[in-house]
This record gives sequence, C-alpha cells and structure tokens, in this order.
Amino acid sequence: MNYLAHLWLSEQAGLPLPGAILGDMVHGRLDGRFPFELERSIRLHRRIDVLTDAHPLLGAARSRFAPGARRYAGIVLDIVHDHCLALDWARYSEESLADFARRSAALLAAERAGFALAGKPAPSAWRFRRLLLSYAGERGIDRAIRRTAAWMKRPEGLLEAGRDWRVHLPMAQAGLGQLLADLRVGALEFARESMAGTARPTADE
Repeated sequence: MNYLAHLWLSEQAGLPLPGAILGDMVHGRLDGRFPFELERSIRLHRRIDVLTDAHPLLGAARSRFAPGARRYAGIVLDIVHDHCLALDWARYSEESLADFARRSAALLAAERAGFALAGKPAPSAWRFRRLLLSYAGERGIDRAIRRTAAWMKRPEGLLEAGRDWRVHLPMAQAGLGQLLADLRVGALEFARESMAGTARPTADE
C-alpha cells in the first residue's frame, strides 16, 4: 500500500494521519521517541506493510511479473493499488477524494514536531494534496514510479518493472475490495491491541 491507502487505513483505525507517512521515513526501534498516538500510527504503518506483503492476493499479483522484475513488484503494486483506490474512492469513503486529500495534507503540514523528530521537514500542504490527487490519473502513476525510482541507487530495475504497470491494473482492481477489507480488519485489531499494550511489535520495533 502506498500513501493514499496508508492514510485511509490510519483513519479507519482512528490514529493520527501523519504517522501513515512517517512510517516510510522512520526506521529502527521507536523506543518512545514520538508521542504515544503518533508512534502507534507509525507502528500501524509497519503492521500494514507486513500484512500486505503476506496477503495471498499480493503473492498472486507478484507472480505475474517477470522473474527479473519480481523483486520490484511490491513497489509497483503499492502504487497501482493507490491508483485503484483513487479511481474507486467513493466506494470506501463518504468524503470526497479532494476533501480527504486537502484535510490529510493540512494535518501533515501541521505536524512539524513529528517530522522534525524523524529528521525531515513537514511536507508542503498544497504539494502533498496534489500528490494524493495525482494517483487518480495514469500520468500520476507514471510520475510516482519515476519519483520512487529516483531514490534508488539503481533505478533501472524499478523503471523496467513499472513500465507495464497497466497490465497489472485489472487484477489489482478486482482484488482491491477484499485486500482493503482484510487490511482494515488488521488495522482495527492493531488499534485495539496497541491501546491495551498487547500489540506484537514488528522486527525493527
């Protein structure tokens, strides 16, 4: 799952939305360095990543990539699933995608302290809003793949794996409802466990 789905799942779990993005930036043990609720949200991001990687639908989708591209399949599929969610947003939220993007971006921009603890500046509200809205368009997905590849030492592998992302779109669209339903169950379970102090930490927590 990429930014849009992580934000949606954090909202479903009743946890702070900035943690859904900080989860990609914060590595290693958390050790209470973030405020409690924000840390729970970061940990939820990690739990969702684990659940997504282990989900049978994702295993089947990864198998459709060529062997050389399979190591990048998870990244491509995360972005593709955000595209599917943006296209079918009204099925999952009564709030419009535009309003959700605006509200999420404003909350992220206001979380300066949390991003500072991660050694990062808080994102610009208008830029992040545009980023979320861009997932609804094919050019936005092409840009997201290029942008992600630019952070890699060897971007060619991801660019090659993502070149035919549209081939994987029908399968992602068909499975999105089940995937999000299962991840939502996992998110709600995590929210209950983490409030009670019984949530199982992931390996790097």
